[in-house]
Amino acid sequence: MLKVISTSWPLLLGVMLLMVGNGIQGTLLGIRGAIEGFSTFEISLVMSAYFVGFLAGSQMAPAMIRKVGHVRVFAALGSLISAVLVVYPVAADWMVWTGLRVLIGFCFSGIYITAESWLNNAATNDTRGQALSAYMIVQMVGIIASQAILNVGDPSGFVLFVIPSVLVSLAFMPILLAPTPAPTFETTKGLSFRALFRISPLGCVGMLLTGGVFSAMFGMASVWGSLEGLSVRDISIFVGALYVGGLVLQYPVGWLSDRMDRRLLITGLSGIATVTMLIAGVFDLPFIGYLIAALLLGGITNPVYALLIAYTNDFLSKDDMAAASAGMIFLNGFGAIFGPLVTGWIMGRVGPGGFFLFIAALYLALTAYALWRMSRRAAPGSSAPSAFIVPTASSVAAAAVIDKDR
Repeated sequence: MLKVISTSWPLLLGVMLLMVGNGIQGTLLGIRGAIEGFSTFEISLVMSAYFVGFLAGSQMAPAMIRKVGHVRVFAALGSLISAVLVVYPVAADWMVWTGLRVLIGFCFSGIYITAESWLNNAATNDTRGQALSAYMIVQMVGIIASQAILNVGDPSGFVLFVIPSVLVSLAFMPILLAPTPAPTFETTKGLSFRALFRISPLGCVGMLLTGGVFSAMFGMASVWGSLEGLSVRDISIFVGALYVGGLVLQYPVGWLSDRMDRRLLITGLSGIATVTMLIAGVFDLPFIGYLIAALLLGGITNPVYALLIAYTNDFLSKDDMAAASAGMIFLNGFGAIFGPLVTGWIMGRVGPGGFFLFIAALYLALTAYALWRMSRRAAPGSSAPSAFIVPTASSVAAAAVIDKDR
């Protein structure tokens, strides 16, 4: 790990600064939207727009990189992100914000693909796992730190929008000045969605459901806090707890998954999440109770995402893994589009508790489907090629060609 950090620290530092900036604006928009008088449904549209842009970016960015190169794409998208962040408080209209969130999602998708290209190019087969682990850790550290920064300014003013713009601008310096040469993009073997579903129905369905969970809990957590009457400080602590849980439980769950049927672990974790979310949605808990729920939710959702990828890879040859990962990332992003929309609609109907009830419904569906799939298929043998991996939307996966039901 130290070797990876010593050779890739400019990139990792840049990614951390990017995630601080992204984490601030993600939570801040929910708080500022409530201050501006946006309805819950309008805020949910704003939050969902990010994932629309992210999907578009995942499909278009690889071609852009092949055409003009990593450095130009990175600089162009980064400049656009920095500009958009300071436009939010100037144009406080939910329709304008929706368009800006599409742009932000598109740009960050391209930024992630570019940054991960550098990381994969700098790593060797012996260090790639450590490199991706370090990459995931700095992402979470950056987002956790972003929630603390929310307390240094007034969400109704401009300062909290200027800070992420500055941090995103600073993030380009270590990455663009890194001595590591820009990698080349290679094409990979294609795999249709139909073929992917035949290979792993649980993986595909699970990715759609967890996409809704991810976007609901990270896109609407601050909206829930505002409706619940929490202070900015408490909202930032709640959102931070989601990431802390994922950071703490990621590797313990991964270690366990390599020693048992992954579907049992997916089922058990999804069942725990269902019960936890039902309790948080039905009962009026003290703030510490909601924090515990957030820790468990984050600690379950991140590992379940990785478990689904690992379980699918158990049935794949190495030649198919990149294309399969690209397809699963697309399914996860497609499911994410609807998370904030449905969450906002439910919260408008039943109140703040709808935030937890929607996530409970998704995890209940995943629990039931995983149990059903276990009755239809035997577990893969011990000779399966894959192991538990840290979730990351790698550039190789994003570059894979997906043949739509051909």
